[in-house]
Amino acid sequence: MTKIPMQTPFGAVYFRKSNPPREDWERDYGVAAEDGLNVFRHWFMWSAIERRPGFYDWEEYDRQMDLAAENGIKTIIAELTHTVPDWAWRKFAHARQMRADGSELPAIMGVSAATGGFAPNGGGAGSLTMNCPEVKEAAGAFLTALSERYKGHPGLLGYDVWNECNYAPSVDYNPHTKAAFRVWLQEKYGDLDTLAKAWYRYSYAEWDDIEPPRQIAPYPECLDWLDFKRENYYGQMQFRIDTIRAVDSDCLIAAHGVAGAIPDMAARGSDDWLAASKVEVYGYTFVHARKGNQSWRSFYAADLNRAAARGKPFWHAERQGGPLWMQPQVVGRDKEDGRVAEPEDIRVWSLTSFAGGARGMLNLRYRPLLDGPLFGAFGSYGMDGSRTPRSDMASTIAKWTNAPEQKPLLAAKPVQGEIGILVAPEAQAWDYLLSREGNYETYREAMWGAYRGFFDNGIQVDWVHIEDIDAYDALYFPYPIMLTSGNAEKLADWVKAGGTLVSEACPGYFGDRGKVGTVQPNNGLDAVFGVREDEVEFMPDIGDRIRFSLDGVSTTGGGFLQSYEVTTGRELARFADGRIAIVENTFGKGRTLLVGTHPSVGYYRDQSEAGKRYFARCFAFTGKTPHTVSSNPAVQVRLHEGEGGRYLWLVNSTRQIQTGTLTDGKSSALNASETFWPREGGARLINGSFSVPARDALIVRLAP
Repeated sequence: MTKIPMQTPFGAVYFRKSNPPREDWERDYGVAAEDGLNVFRHWFMWSAIERRPGFYDWEEYDRQMDLAAENGIKTIIAELTHTVPDWAWRKFAHARQMRADGSELPAIMGVSAATGGFAPNGGGAGSLTMNCPEVKEAAGAFLTALSERYKGHPGLLGYDVWNECNYAPSVDYNPHTKAAFRVWLQEKYGDLDTLAKAWYRYSYAEWDDIEPPRQIAPYPECLDWLDFKRENYYGQMQFRIDTIRAVDSDCLIAAHGVAGAIPDMAARGSDDWLAASKVEVYGYTFVHARKGNQSWRSFYAADLNRAAARGKPFWHAERQGGPLWMQPQVVGRDKEDGRVAEPEDIRVWSLTSFAGGARGMLNLRYRPLLDGPLFGAFGSYGMDGSRTPRSDMASTIAKWTNAPEQKPLLAAKPVQGEIGILVAPEAQAWDYLLSREGNYETYREAMWGAYRGFFDNGIQVDWVHIEDIDAYDALYFPYPIMLTSGNAEKLADWVKAGGTLVSEACPGYFGDRGKVGTVQPNNGLDAVFGVREDEVEFMPDIGDRIRFSLDGVSTTGGGFLQSYEVTTGRELARFADGRIAIVENTFGKGRTLLVGTHPSVGYYRDQSEAGKRYFARCFAFTGKTPHTVSSNPAVQVRLHEGEGGRYLWLVNSTRQIQTGTLTDGKSSALNASETFWPREGGARLINGSFSVPARDALIVRLAP
């Protein structure tokens, strides 16, 4: 983090126009500085600043920047050009984003800031389209004025562009966006005849005859529409970056998503890999009250963001620090499921993110909002800005992460996972189109089920984009139902060169443009796996009835069923009805294991002991040695390496003290030579025996 002056950025989102009260600002900054906070992020909302065309009201924002400089706090300016001024929504009525039914996105009051100009239903790209030149020009003028005003300010750290990097799945059918789509198609296909063959639509006489698809269904035109939207909206992100850098070429550019690439890359454009590629520091919002207060979910978010950052620094850009009241995500859930954040929750949530590799932390509220539906939510400090036991805990961690003695620890990074979960964006896109009518969630259940299957076995698994597979020698592919011919060839070459691949059912069943291959597995993958398809069944609604027996253990499948005839492979298991279920094969220098259903879906749903043993068996197939072996699966162990040595993070998310034994992959007991956290309280790692307090962590340097 060469542009970041502090050892560990640690702070909160503070100013959102309607909150906090002005009379508290000076006191709050002083308290924050005393408590070890060194970064604030503020929402610089277009709708709150450009009150009339060309008239900018900077006064309150100027005060925030000056207070930051006076108190030794740095500011991340979160540009919110997607908050549309009321005058702009009227003036550019022809540019309002539209749904497929022709209805326009209104400009409404914000949930996370009681200020106008927001789009409804997660419209993270606003209610006006930047495909309209007038809107793009107006938004660009605001960004230029913003960056000109604060360039070189002593309180400035950098800019956060496109808050939570996503867009509403139902947009945009505005004529300006339609025109941009037609240009995109011309560049891709060249002429209407080529497009006609690709889309199976043969009566386009003019490019203007083309309309974006209004159905979510498994057709090539829908795949193109999803690809176009992602490129289009991320092109707008790049425009914001370029506009800011045209004024301030040296400023830090950051962004943050919602760790949403696994469920929502296709539908909502939550492409964490693409977003991270555009900035210097990437981050993620993860709120346990909304997502679920389970250890595997916390680690999933950090692991996904680390993968997307591809070696760049990343931070937990929005971490919960207080309760959430009356919102639909929490209704009916237990109080302990993130609804009321206790100091111990803040401790274990924060340390989990650092264990996952995050090197910065911001609470998504310094203190709660006083108005709107999110009143009282998320703040570590009280409604009046007073200190609380939650803020005291955050202060303790903030000061600890920035103490000089922690420098070598936090300079170290997590080691590469023992195995990777393969992410092919086209598989998610096709599942999104294929599964809408039945409202199936097979993709997310498979991906999360596989992650949890390894996680529960104490195996660190990394999320691996298909562009990055050459960095790994062992991969698990949970839901491989679609692969382009290019990616199928890439995967085959990877195995041939020595990779070990475990794949669930129907690898590449759908090929380019979603076309089913007449030979299965498709696109030459039959040779990679040493099989031909015998039969296939697509019945995910009753997929929990699928069972196979591996090593004498009956295990639940899920999703689809694909049985096989062996060619060059070797049969390992059969379904309950006798059909061949699992085949291993050697291909070139590599090995494959093909499983004719989706056990990951079954494990996501039931977390059975048989399912857990299945994932342990898959890991054993790779022949790899785990980084560490713990006798207590309630404690997650992460190994980091750096110039200062090797470090272990042992995280206990439960409400009881956890003990156990810990060895390396060769069964040698591990010992600590230095303890970084906690400094007292009996936590230890001695001769392989460990003890970790409830909702806490043990962080040590390993003895040589």
